[in-house]
Amino acid sequence: MPKISQQKKDKISEQILHYLFSITPEMKFTAQIADEIARDEEFTKKILNDLMQKNLVIPITKNKDGTQYVQRQRWRLSNDAFEAYKRQQPSPSSINAFEDNNI
Repeated sequence: MPKISQQKKDKISEQILHYLFSITPEMKFTAQIADEIARDEEFTKKILNDLMQKNLVIPITKNKDGTQYVQRQRWRLSNDAFEAYKRQQPSPSSINAFEDNNI
């Protein structure tokens, strides 16, 4: 299997972060994230663990009843990452102004 460049890993990480931002406050299992970005589950888990080390995502290891997952993890965007993404999104008023000027 060919080695994936760091640049491509960074782009895949961005895809994962964007997906998690778009579904916030939902949390998704690794397999669901892998399906969404069309990547292998093990590779996706490796990327998610790298993002966890950078405090961009948070693993959820218990279900809503408080039972520990044995072999699964859900993931969500960290609060800091969410705030950073939110600041990058254009405000609704600026989108409307842009659309009004381009009609």
